Amino acid sequence: MNSENTKFDIPFRLLYTMIRVADLERSVAFYKSALGMNELRRENFTEGRFTIVFVGYGNETSNALIELTYNWNEVNYEIGTGYGHIALMVSDIYAACKRFENMDVKIVMEPGPMTYAADETGHKEEIAFIEDPDGYKIELIQASVN
Repeated sequence: MNSENTKFDIPFRLLYTMIRVADLERSVAFYKSALGMNELRRENFTEGRFTIVFVGYGNETSNALIELTYNWNEVNYEIGTGYGHIALMVSDIYAACKRFENMDVKIVMEPGPMTYAADETGHKEEIAFIEDPDGYKIELIQASVN
């Protein structure tokens, strides 16, 4: 790393991650009703033929968001092998998964401890995976009880 770097030329905050969706309103409804996010901003780009909606848990000046991008002429996307997942913290992973089950949200991996523990701590997080309407994986991580 260049020793001449200053705090002004190094990124300092995650703003958002973008995913492409096939049905914008279905996706917005999922992120709002199933995951409790708020729609924070919606922008239409008629000339470019796309709409973006930013969803998240708080004000975008201090929280990372998810950008849902809907290209008006596209209906199908393939999720690449390089993409992993979105991770969200929950207070009660078992109650959350029961709620998702009642909402007919696809649970890809039932809640439970990770298979492997971190070498440094021996800790195994309690995790689960669900899937959004477009097939994107969402990891749920149990909040630590201190």
